[in-house]
Amino acid sequence: MLDLSRLRALHAISVHGSVAGAAAALGYTPSAVSQQITKLERETRTTLLERRGRGVALTEEALHLASAAKQLLAIVEQAETTLEERRGQPTGRLSIGAFASAARGLLPGVLAELDREHPALEARLTEVDPHLSVDLVTKGVIDLAVAHDWDIAPLPAPEGVAQAVIGDDRCDLLVPEGHPLAGRTAVRREELARERWICQPPGTVCHDWLVRTLRASGYEPDIRHQAEENHTQLALIAAGLGVAMIPRLGRGPLPAGVVAVRLAPVPVRRLYALWRTEAARRPAIRAAVEALRVRSVAAGLQSTPSSD
Repeated sequence: MLDLSRLRALHAISVHGSVAGAAAALGYTPSAVSQQITKLERETRTTLLERRGRGVALTEEALHLASAAKQLLAIVEQAETTLEERRGQPTGRLSIGAFASAARGLLPGVLAELDREHPALEARLTEVDPHLSVDLVTKGVIDLAVAHDWDIAPLPAPEGVAQAVIGDDRCDLLVPEGHPLAGRTAVRREELARERWICQPPGTVCHDWLVRTLRASGYEPDIRHQAEENHTQLALIAAGLGVAMIPRLGRGPLPAGVVAVRLAPVPVRRLYALWRTEAARRPAIRAAVEALRVRSVAAGLQSTPSSD
């Protein structure tokens, strides 16, 4: 009989495209995942992975086995959901994926509450880009995702994925102290054509939103510096190297030399919890979504865009 945990490892490699990616998603080391595959190859007497440069590729036999593993894992999930529902209490493992500022600004409190209120539930957090989170939920790699979209770039929810609004996160213009705009009570986007910008790298939601927003205002942004971490962007602003639009969630106190200025209209990103509709019956999903909503209120997220 094939071992389910080994099939799970193979399925994770097929989804993430690498042993390292599968290990990160499963919470194992790459070595442990490789050992699972070696044992599965021994059980099936079949070569499942082939070396391709520095990575690996699934053989044709492995692709067929991974497809079967996906179906088996779905059946197991349904059985676990039914058992959890009958108990009426959140139990088992709940994998949560969240974008960086939500992982920093929301999830510590959410995870602590779940751990305190539901000791039989094992919640695990993985930081993921919002671009990837919906697909990871759809494929069953994570159970629940915290993602966001912007007012001009809605987040699509494909068939089979449910979503709930957690709250709205407002965004400020951050400028160096002494900048001509630093003393203003509000600034319109059209006034920012000559600014040097600091933002996240291309391909991220925030970078794409910034470019689309400023282009809609009639000009091409002059992006001088790109950094993934908010703290790095803040350090660049404090050094007088440019300005940035940064949301409030997870931003933390502004360092010396950085001033926040309100934008008019205020840019807003909406935060969502997403999960597979077939898992909606899980008490763990309901408990996590409720904890996210409560924590969002505590973090000052607005239920509707605000003009202040």
